[in-house]
Amino acid sequence: MPPPPGPSLLWFGLVLGSVGAALECAAPGDSAAEALNVLFIVVDDLRPTLGCYGDKLVKSPNIDQLASHSLLFQNAFAQQAVCAPSRVSFLTGRRPDTTRLYDFNSYWRVHSGNYFTIPQYFKENGYVTMSVGKVFHPGISSNHSDDSPYSWSIPPYHPSSEKYENTKTCRGPDGELHANLLCPVDVADVPEGTLPDKQSTKEAIRLLEKMKTSASPFFLAVGYHKPHIPFRYPKEFQKLYPLENITLAPDPQVPAGLPPVAYNPWMDIREREDVQALNLSVPYGPIPMDFQRKIRQSYFASVSYLDTQIGHLLSTLDDLQLANSTIIVFTSDHGWALGEHGEWAKYSNFDVTTRVPLMFYVPGRTASLPEAGEKLFPYVDPFSSIPEPMEPGRQATALVELVSLFPTLAGLAGLRVPPRCPVPSFHVELCREGHNLLKHFRFPDLGEAPSLRGTPRESIAYSQYPRPADAPQWNSDKPSLKDIKVMGYSIRTIDYRYTVWVGFNPDKFLANFSDIHAGELYFVDSDPLQDHNVYNDTQVEELPRSLMP
Repeated sequence: MPPPPGPSLLWFGLVLGSVGAALECAAPGDSAAEALNVLFIVVDDLRPTLGCYGDKLVKSPNIDQLASHSLLFQNAFAQQAVCAPSRVSFLTGRRPDTTRLYDFNSYWRVHSGNYFTIPQYFKENGYVTMSVGKVFHPGISSNHSDDSPYSWSIPPYHPSSEKYENTKTCRGPDGELHANLLCPVDVADVPEGTLPDKQSTKEAIRLLEKMKTSASPFFLAVGYHKPHIPFRYPKEFQKLYPLENITLAPDPQVPAGLPPVAYNPWMDIREREDVQALNLSVPYGPIPMDFQRKIRQSYFASVSYLDTQIGHLLSTLDDLQLANSTIIVFTSDHGWALGEHGEWAKYSNFDVTTRVPLMFYVPGRTASLPEAGEKLFPYVDPFSSIPEPMEPGRQATALVELVSLFPTLAGLAGLRVPPRCPVPSFHVELCREGHNLLKHFRFPDLGEAPSLRGTPRESIAYSQYPRPADAPQWNSDKPSLKDIKVMGYSIRTIDYRYTVWVGFNPDKFLANFSDIHAGELYFVDSDPLQDHNVYNDTQVEELPRSLMP
C-alpha cells in the first residue's frame, strides 16, 4: 500500500555582507520586476485559537487583521503533530513516510532523498531567501545548519536569547528563579533584556528594510517560538486573561473508549519545576483544575504576545510600501492540546493537535491593492479597546494539508508548479505530494468562474503519529526511530476522523496494515470533540476503510 497520502555582532556583520552578495548572485529572470515577494510566517504549537477562527476569548487583533485581507482555510491539517517532522514535511512538500523523519534524529537529504525545499526552489528561481528564528527545526534534522546553503541565500538568523528558554529565568512565588512551565517575566530582568521573538521581529524588520531597495524578489521566512512551552512571555499579557474568565477544556477527561496507544502522557511539561511540584501520577494525571486554568491562561497570553510581534512586522511591511508586492503566508507547524482528552501537548492525531491556522494574503487577489498612503496592516494594540474581531476576508472550508504549501506558493508566485511525485519518489529531487490549492483562489466577484468541485480524495487530510508501545510510557510522546513499534495513520474528512494503529518496522520503514493494534472512529457532526470512539461498532467499522489509499 502506498504511504498515506557565533556572537551576535559578528553575525550581524556577516549578514550585511552576505545580503549584498546574495543580491548580486540572485540573477532573476526578465520578470523579476513583476515578481511577488513572499513573507512566510510559521508559528510553533499554535492551534486556531484566534479571533478570526471564532475564538471569543483570545485577543489576536493583528492576526485577525491579516485574516481580513486573506483567504483563510478553516480546515487545514499538519501531517505529524511534532516540530521537526512537520516542518520537514511541509518545507519539502513530502509526507513523513517519504522524508522518513518521525523524530528529530536524521537529515532527509542523507536519510531518504535529496529533496528540494520551498525556499530552495525560490532561490533557484532568482529569489533572495532568508530565514529568521525557528523555520526548520534546529539540530540534526536540518543538518545543524537550517539546511544551509541549499535553502538560504544568507546565513539563517537565530535570536541569541533563545538559549535561555529552558533555563532558570522564571521568578517563582518564593522569589527564586526556576525552570517553570508558567513563566511570565519582566523583560527588563531576563538575560539580555529581551526575548527570542522580539529579537526575531527586529531582525526580520531589518531585512525587510534592506530588501526594500533590492531589484531581486525576496522570500523571507520568519519562525516564532511562542506559544511553544515554556510559556515565557512579558508578564503584562497575563492581565488580558483574568483567571476568573478562564474555563477548562470542554472535555478534560480521558475518553473511556480511547485506546491506550492513542494517548500521549505529556512528559515534557512534567519536567518543568512547577509541574513536578504537583506530584502528578503517570501517565494520566490529572492536573488540578486551578493549575489547568493557569496553563490555559499562559497559552492565551503567549498567543497575544505573539500577535503583537506579527503586528509590528506587518506594520513595517506597510510602512515600506511592500504590502502591494508581497504574498503573506501565516501558519503553524501543528496545534497543542489544552486539556482536551486529558492531554497537555501535541503528539497525537486529534484535531486539537493536527489542525492549524492557515491564511494567504495575495495582493490584488485576496484584497484590493492598497492605495497610495493606505495602510492595510496598521499595528493594533491588544491592550487598547479592540472592536469585534474582524471577519476573514475570504474563507475556504475544504480540508487541506500543510504538504500543499509547496505547490500553492509556487503557483501564487508565478513559478512553475512542481509535478506530482511518483510512488515511490525517493529518487526524485523535485516533486510534491500535496495538492495545489490555487483553485481556491478563484473568486466570482473578480469575474472568475468558481472552481470545479473537487474529488473525494481532495477532501481528505492525512496525519500520522508513531508510538513505541501499545500503552503510554516515558518515550511515547517522542520515540526515536529505532524504538517505533506502532504507527497511527489517521484520515480526516468532513464527516469523520478515522485512525488505525498498525505494526511498524523501523528498519524497513514499513507499516503492516494486517497487524492492527487499535482503531478510532469519530463522527464529526455528532462528536466534534472526538470523545466517543465507535471503531468497535462492527456496523460502521468497514465504512471508512474503503477510503484508505
